[in-house]
Amino acid sequence: MKDTLTSVILSIKPVYAQAIMSGTKKVEFRKKIFKRPVDKIFVYSSSPEKKIIGFFTIKEIVQNNPKNLWKEFNKVGGIDKNDFFNYYQNSETGFSIKINGVQKFENGIDPSDIFDNFCAPQSYIYLEEKTALNMEQKQLPTKN
Repeated sequence: MKDTLTSVILSIKPVYAQAIMSGTKKVEFRKKIFKRPVDKIFVYSSSPEKKIIGFFTIKEIVQNNPKNLWKEFNKVGGIDKNDFFNYYQNSETGFSIKINGVQKFENGIDPSDIFDNFCAPQSYIYLEEKTALNMEQKQLPTKN
């Protein structure tokens, strides 16, 4: 049994990040997946937004070839067919992260408020549990 939850920040293009937060995108496609078990994903909406806009928990991660991933998840993937297959070009395998329990932050978090030298992840970065909790608490009413 695990002692702590494992969280990551996942860098996602704003159009897809907003679709996750609105509930229209129910899976996130990835070429590579986490090396450790992950329970919670904080969504970093990349340029031009550059904010952490919420998080979700993982229902399941499905590994398959891109053709089968498209067949299974195209109706809930929030991406058109050309963009999907361009993303997976030259990839024999891919991953579909099934999204569960989305929590949108009222105000996005500027990562520089949490991290000293934040550099947007190319794909993802692991978070310590206390940092993840701190980000959630930042969305509580502001202190004077």
